[in-house]
Amino acid sequence: MSLDVRGAGRFAPSPSGDLHLGNLRTALLAWLFARSSGRDFRMRVEDLDRVRPGAAQSQLADLAAIGLDWDGAVVHQSDRLSHYDDAVDKLVAADLTYECFCTRREIQQAVTAPHGPDGHYPGTCRDLTSEQRRAKRDAGRPPAIRLRSEVADFEVHDLLRGRHRGPVDDVVLRRGDGVHAYNLAVIVDDAAQGVDQVVRGDDLLSSAPRQAYLATLLGLPVPVFAHVPLALNGDGKRLAKRDGAVTLADQRAAGRTPDTVRGALAASLGLAEPDESPSMTTLLDRFDPGALPRTPWVFTRS
Repeated sequence: MSLDVRGAGRFAPSPSGDLHLGNLRTALLAWLFARSSGRDFRMRVEDLDRVRPGAAQSQLADLAAIGLDWDGAVVHQSDRLSHYDDAVDKLVAADLTYECFCTRREIQQAVTAPHGPDGHYPGTCRDLTSEQRRAKRDAGRPPAIRLRSEVADFEVHDLLRGRHRGPVDDVVLRRGDGVHAYNLAVIVDDAAQGVDQVVRGDDLLSSAPRQAYLATLLGLPVPVFAHVPLALNGDGKRLAKRDGAVTLADQRAAGRTPDTVRGALAASLGLAEPDESPSMTTLLDRFDPGALPRTPWVFTRS
């Protein structure tokens, strides 16, 4: 089932807690990229794992408060499990998967895949015999389903970085506990929502080649990417809620309105002067992807 076929951008938070300013900044960028290119803007809640009750509603309220709007209904991944199963079944039928019985600790302790960066799956279960698989099942280990990758790397196009080629390994498609993996769900949902432009933090750049490759195996379109610099704290580490005063609720408690917060985010992108709070329409008029900062935004608590 296709949810939409029109080109779109999107924002897809995981409802594990309140969004921080870095998240809101990326969402603002995703909206600007989409609207400035004539695309729709979609909203998706990636609630397959790590869900805190009420977080999704709070996140959507914060996004609306700083001025974001979106087209169509909000999509929840938890409502789309059958679509992920269909995708896994398609890959299984094409002999592009295998069962993996490794625990997380075993993977961490294993030598990494040849020619792959640290953390890539080394293929421990890739060539198990049917007898070995049966023995592991009999020992009570429920298998995950992994992709049997036929390439070592894959190239994607990034609006800010140009062509980017990165390694591809045998990613998990469905965990042993039955939960579908992010790398699978995200490409299935992007295709269903007509998303052909993905704007997100540059910490996810390494996942783009494997997701694009997986999309081609499923016959799904590969979106164009824009991996934007992250927000960092004063120590140069990725901004997190533990840094304090970084959520919209924190900012409100300090006397700052959502408009003021939007202005600060816009200033960090070179789209506003300090203490200016331009409207979304004004930001859209000023937006030039080529002029965006290419270095992280350092947020210091004031």
